[in-house]
Amino acid sequence: MRFPRESVLFPLLVIVCLFGLAGCTQKQNPQELQEKTARATAELKSDAKAVAAGVREGWSRDKPLNVNTATKEDLISLPLTATEADAVIAGRPYDEPAQLVTRNILPQSKYDKLADRLTAKK
Repeated sequence: MRFPRESVLFPLLVIVCLFGLAGCTQKQNPQELQEKTARATAELKSDAKAVAAGVREGWSRDKPLNVNTATKEDLISLPLTATEADAVIAGRPYDEPAQLVTRNILPQSKYDKLADRLTAKK
């Protein structure tokens, strides 16, 4: 069975392999082995966090953001400024995302960049 590097299972497989290999070596300094394992674990944690961040980003990119329920942090990630996000929240509810322009919350140029990432469900 092949595990792609992006898989969450990949780091776990590497750790298991490291422990298996550690048992096969002869006259290994326990302190050195512990340090190697700690470095490998830290690297795997970093890789796993990067993969998780990529998954979250990909998930949110494929799924339109509902301007009627989005949090301030969600809106800022579009990207909007904190002031614009507050204005979006204050102007709720919306029947359609284009009302962000007609209500003078966002300029048309900024809305055009975000339009495909927005929805207005009640």
